[in-house]
Amino acid sequence: MVEEIIIAGIGGSLRNGSYNGFLLKACQKAMPQGSRLEILNIANLPLYNQDEENKPSAEVAEFKSGIRKAHGVLFVTPEYNYSVPGFLKNAIDIASRPVSENPFMGKPAGIMSASMGQFGGMRAQYHLRQILVYLDMVPIQKPEIFVSGAHAVFDAEGNITDADLAKRIAQYMAKLVDRSRKLKA
Repeated sequence: MVEEIIIAGIGGSLRNGSYNGFLLKACQKAMPQGSRLEILNIANLPLYNQDEENKPSAEVAEFKSGIRKAHGVLFVTPEYNYSVPGFLKNAIDIASRPVSENPFMGKPAGIMSASMGQFGGMRAQYHLRQILVYLDMVPIQKPEIFVSGAHAVFDAEGNITDADLAKRIAQYMAKLVDRSRKLKA
């Protein structure tokens, strides 16, 4: 029997009705057979403080455990001021410290973004890729998923209305799961 592949999903928006939240849930629905996407909550993580890294709070310990048990990680984030949101960077910093216990190391990483603008969050993705280099993750380089004009591809309930986008998301998630399975072996 083939072991189920678990992908940890980390969203970069805390807003209710966020297009990136909708995108993360669409990815969860698009998972191939034999895999699942577990969305990790970062809303209640404290600010990173090196004094606390050896005695993490329950929220931090749970977050790190979710990453540790996953075979891969999917980041879905908006772009704030040409970069990743501060609380997403904070979550990454908390999880990756101390460096000797970095649960991201060696794991495949997927990145997607959505925005109402024409660039679809691409600058945030490029900054996130720089961060993943230091974390020693293995990012999916292509295809890239930038959802521009997000207000036009999701309905009021957060369902994707663009069949081509839904297909690309399913293909991307299949690639992330396949990479995770291969690296696990």
